[in-house]
Amino acid sequence: MSLTARGGSTGPAGSPTAGTAAGAAGAATDQGAEALHRRYAPTSAAFTEVHSHCRIVWDVAASLLAAGAAPEADVTLVRTGALLHDIGVYRLYDDTGRLDYAQYLRHGVLGHELLAAEGLPRTVCRFASCHTGVGLTRAEIEAGGLPVPAADYLAETVEERLVMYADKFHSKSRPGSFLTADAYRRSLRRFGTHKIDLFDALTTEFGLPDLPMLATRHHMTLHDA
Repeated sequence: MSLTARGGSTGPAGSPTAGTAAGAAGAATDQGAEALHRRYAPTSAAFTEVHSHCRIVWDVAASLLAAGAAPEADVTLVRTGALLHDIGVYRLYDDTGRLDYAQYLRHGVLGHELLAAEGLPRTVCRFASCHTGVGLTRAEIEAGGLPVPAADYLAETVEERLVMYADKFHSKSRPGSFLTADAYRRSLRRFGTHKIDLFDALTTEFGLPDLPMLATRHHMTLHDA
C-alpha cells in the first residue's frame, strides 16, 4: 500500500488538482457518494449495509453541527467524509459476498487508496484512513503486528475528528441500533484508559448527539450494554 505517515497518500491525492477538485465536488453530493458506493459494492446487500451506515454517520454529525458543535467546520467536507469514510469495506468482500472480518482493520487504508485512485484529494481520502477507533498510532500497529502499514492514522482536523466521533455511535455489526457513549466507553476498556480519555475529549469537544431523536427518526433502538 502506498500510504505514508498520518494516513496520507503519495501521488495525486496529496496535492489536489483541478480534476480532483471536480471529483470532490461530485462526491460531496448525496448522489455522487451513492454512485461511488454502487460502483464498488460487490452485492446489493453490501451496498445497503455500508451505504446505510455512512448515511447514518452523516446524520449523527449533522445533528451535532445543528446543535452548535464545531461552528468552524466545513460542513460540505464533513458530509463528504461521512458518506465515504467506510467505502474501503467493499474491498474486503470475497466473490461469494462474505466479509473478511480478520482483515477488517485494513478497510480504512483500502478506502484511502480507493478514493485516491478516483482522483479525490487527500482531504477526502483521510476520512477513510483516519477514522478507526479513536485513532491508531504507528507504535500500536508495530506492537500489535496489525495488518496495516506502520504509520499514524489520526484524525487531525475538526472535520476528521467529527466524522470519527459520529462513527462511534453506530456499528454495522448492530445496524438496527445506536450505541450510547457509555457503551462505547466500555468497549474501549480492553485497549486501555488512554483510549477512553481520547473519546472523552471528543465528547467534550462536540457534545453528545441526541440519540433518542435519531433512533426515532431511523426507527432504531438504543444499545447501552
